[in-house]
Amino acid sequence: MKHELFTRVALKADLPQHGLTSGDVATVVEYHPGRAGQEPGYSLEVFNAVGETVAVVTVRESQIEALTPREVLHVRLLAETAGG
Repeated sequence: MKHELFTRVALKADLPQHGLTSGDVATVVEYHPGRAGQEPGYSLEVFNAVGETVAVVTVRESQIEALTPREVLHVRLLAETAGG
């Protein structure tokens, strides 16, 4: 499923090197189609609760999923590696 630019998605995988966990919400800022036989990917921007950028990461398409109306956002403290 191709995600549109500037839509919000949820991580399906932890990214400990960035202090991010599965379920964190990010904004799609770039699409990377991948070469033949290679999984597409995305660059994502992750914001804190007050709208400051805490990370820009590149992930495989299988590491994110679309948000749904049956989900609710949740606040958690950032890990130290993510600028917290």
